[in-house]
Amino acid sequence: MGALKLLRPWVFPAVLLGAFEAYTRTVGAGSDALAPPSAALQAFWKAAADGSLWLATGFTLGSAALGLLIGAAGGLLLGIAFGLSPRAARMSFLSVELLRPVPSVALIPLAMLVFGFGLALEVSVVAFATFWPMLVLSQAAARQVEPRLLEVATALGLSPAARVCKIIVPAMVPRLFVALRLGVAIALVVAVTVEIAANPNGMGYAIMIAQQSLEPALMLAWLFWIGVVGFLVNALALRLQTAVARRMGVVI
Repeated sequence: MGALKLLRPWVFPAVLLGAFEAYTRTVGAGSDALAPPSAALQAFWKAAADGSLWLATGFTLGSAALGLLIGAAGGLLLGIAFGLSPRAARMSFLSVELLRPVPSVALIPLAMLVFGFGLALEVSVVAFATFWPMLVLSQAAARQVEPRLLEVATALGLSPAARVCKIIVPAMVPRLFVALRLGVAIALVVAVTVEIAANPNGMGYAIMIAQQSLEPALMLAWLFWIGVVGFLVNALALRLQTAVARRMGVVI
């Protein structure tokens, strides 16, 4: 029974892969747009062996992580400030609501003019994309901090920085991790999108080069690998959430 439970989630993907393999080797044989999964697997191992897979993956993950760090830190600080100060929230409402709906990819031309190609271009767009969900969710979390905790902080004479670190942030942990996991997913998606659209680096650029070179097997290999990387990053974020919550004694 234990083995069946482990195998059950893989049955449907295996059936899809088998059907796709059969289709590409019969109806879609010779297509410039499709390749069988077996050929994609061979292309994947080749990219892994020559190191191009790891270089592109490292660039994309590094850019996404740095952009997420900048965007999340800025969103967290402003979110706490707006959440604890209704006056500041009212004053910033119009600016936030005007800028928040702007698609992050719409900033690519501006970021290219400012930063050119490379790391700074990608990091700036990722930071913009991840700033807003962290701002909105941390602001909502700060508003819901138990007022008695703030009264205790005042009674203890804690400084504003100590109040945030020792009282407010621990009380916000469950909601902050929701924002963080959302930000992780957004960061990876935006990073790959920037590479496809403008930045000649990373996994997004690699899949574009494979498409332009009419190498469908390599293109599908990159597509599969991007999905695997996204799954692993989300799983690591979930494990980090569980570990931190357990250490702080917080139920999530």
